[in-house]
Amino acid sequence: MQTIAVQIQDSYMQSFMNYVNNHSKNITIVKDKNLEYDPYFYERQKQLQQDIDEIDNDKVKMISNTDFWNDIDTFTESLQK
Repeated sequence: MQTIAVQIQDSYMQSFMNYVNNHSKNITIVKDKNLEYDPYFYERQKQLQQDIDEIDNDKVKMISNTDFWNDIDTFTESLQK
């Protein structure tokens, strides 16, 4: 069995549900709570994991919180000049 996400226009929803009901032995509908709260949940999750992997593999370097705020302060000061 395969799982996919389907976006359905509101005006087509009843026709889609009729189709699903007519083929119900081959289709199961399950609401995904993650997608109800955030339609981009899985894309964000994938990107976060990729970011973590890049940090772990030293492809990307994280800077300390102190360095970050020092850089922000320096940048802000340069804008005020």
